[in-house]
Amino acid sequence: MVTRLLATKLYPEFIKIPVSRRRLIETTQAFEELTSLPNMCGAIDGSPIKVKRGDIEGNMYKCRYGYSSVLLQVVADHKKVFWDVCVKAPGGSDDASHLRGSVLYNRLVSGDVVWDKVINVRGHHVRPYIVGDWCYPLLSFLMTPFSPNGSGTPAQNLFDGMLMKGRSVVVDAIALLKGRWKILQDLNVGLDHAPQTIVACCVLHNLCQIAREPEPETWKDPDEGGVPARGLENEKSFHYFGDSLRQALADDLHQRLSSR
Repeated sequence: MVTRLLATKLYPEFIKIPVSRRRLIETTQAFEELTSLPNMCGAIDGSPIKVKRGDIEGNMYKCRYGYSSVLLQVVADHKKVFWDVCVKAPGGSDDASHLRGSVLYNRLVSGDVVWDKVINVRGHHVRPYIVGDWCYPLLSFLMTPFSPNGSGTPAQNLFDGMLMKGRSVVVDAIALLKGRWKILQDLNVGLDHAPQTIVACCVLHNLCQIAREPEPETWKDPDEGGVPARGLENEKSFHYFGDSLRQALADDLHQRLSSR
């Protein structure tokens, strides 16, 4: 049973959602310096972790690169520290489905996690949000690009470029994780032990980043494509609010940068 094999507990003392006001201010200010977008507090992405084929049946574990894997989902801050980690899906899953099955998604949708650092952008109350690529759904707490190919308005294309600049933090963090812990490039453990091993490597990665250990050579996955995620019926209100927030952020960004 997939859920039973892949569900894992997080390490709350080393992987923490940034809820304190001081940490939120530090994180959002750092992302704003990088992207000019206010109140961004993290970037999300998924990455397949190659596992042994021996105890795997079927194609649900075959990732987009053609090998058997489990899917790692992480959210990173500006320091490339992971503040959320989830290993709960086979490698053949898409990023949106993995997100929707995660504890983070359920806590954000249910209102269990409420970030109280609220700012006003063109009449919209904008709480801290995370950013991802078009493989994730647009939601009130998750901003995604308007277009994967630059076909939007000037304001929308500018927003997309800055959003992807913020997203690059998590791409670099995953590349650093796999470069630092080479076991994750070809995990030589059984499926039962894969989630614990992966999360342990993420914890050790965080400790290295917090201690400012030298960063080794990174290991990046090949460039990916991916189909834009479709919204679900029960996400309509989150999508509608996210769509209006995204447009307000894009228009505000375009006006501010155009007037410089």
